Amino acid sequence: MNGTVATGFEPVRDAFAHNFEALGERGAGVVVYRDGHKVVDLWAGTRDVSGGAPWERGTAQIMRSATKGVAAAALLLLHQRGELDLDAPVSAYWPEFKEHGKEHVLVRDVLAHRTGVPALDRPLTPAEAADPDTGAAAVAAQAPAWEPGTGHGYHAQTYSWLTGELVRRVTGRTVGAWIAEHIAAPVGADLWVGLPAAEAHRAGLIGPVEPPAAPGGLRSRPKKNVADAYADPDSLTRRAFGAIHPAPDENDPAYRAAELPASNGVGTAEGLARFYASLIGEVDGGTRLFTPGTVEAARTEASSGADRVLVVPTRFGPGYMLHGVASPLLGPGSFGHPGRGGPLGFADPESKIAFGYVTNGMQKGVTADPRAQALVRAVRASLAG
Repeated sequence: MNGTVATGFEPVRDAFAHNFEALGERGAGVVVYRDGHKVVDLWAGTRDVSGGAPWERGTAQIMRSATKGVAAAALLLLHQRGELDLDAPVSAYWPEFKEHGKEHVLVRDVLAHRTGVPALDRPLTPAEAADPDTGAAAVAAQAPAWEPGTGHGYHAQTYSWLTGELVRRVTGRTVGAWIAEHIAAPVGADLWVGLPAAEAHRAGLIGPVEPPAAPGGLRSRPKKNVADAYADPDSLTRRAFGAIHPAPDENDPAYRAAELPASNGVGTAEGLARFYASLIGEVDGGTRLFTPGTVEAARTEASSGADRVLVVPTRFGPGYMLHGVASPLLGPGSFGHPGRGGPLGFADPESKIAFGYVTNGMQKGVTADPRAQALVRAVRASLAG
């Protein structure tokens, strides 16, 4: 293990070591900020899931849906600056989107997974998905699976084109370019939506890993209704996660260079934690991104209850998952976003904690990875003293 922990945060170091010893971790990093200053900075294992070179300070990994929290910040910052109205119809900025009864979908519905278009009747190939024009046109032409605004369901992949096109229509910039200039650069965060060729050498290779067996040799199993939803090729669940088909090779440089803010952001644990720290305060005396009012907006519940895609109860603010059964965070006021299989970033304004965890070993869970949860519990224990 490499790195440091501040006095009082030793439980995080112990939990991180235990993840490698007992929870199947291959290579990972975790960083925690408190009140804008780093108190945990740990990394261990190998940069690639299959082994090889060691994980180093600055090793980055694909973050999957943890990227959604960065995309949400782009829209909320545009709102904060008066360039985007969350209560305006999406079609006010993107006229083509109003097809098939979507003329009343609001910008805040996009952020709260309430637009009704989590799936596409014809999935996009990876090459089509990487083309913002093709992705935006597909979502605009899609009929909603339910009446928009009347319920929520996780927009696993279509969130890329919904948020990306709004940023492009409002600013004239691609979402990755806007995030680089207005989020990553001002706070000094190593985060990219569209990994530049010059930084590609820093990114390790991810891959699936089996979760360890529980005591007695048993593995935890999802509830039958959840398992059935993921097994049924015609379910909204499978179609939402399969909006890009065939599944892209997430280690392909071409895929990583695409700008898909639902799923393919690349970052370091430091970059993810620093990003969330900058949402709730100054980082090392420097830039703060969100005003207190925007922080409150980000963690105000906009969707809750049965999720039509994830088939479990979820809670969302505008763009962020909120603390709940499906995605436990540090406390009731926390907001952030997990990535399928492991990654997690969040902020907790009450404790002034910001957290970032990235890994190269992707387990099967969607919102509550046991390794990330062990680290969150350790942060909670550290604060309790």
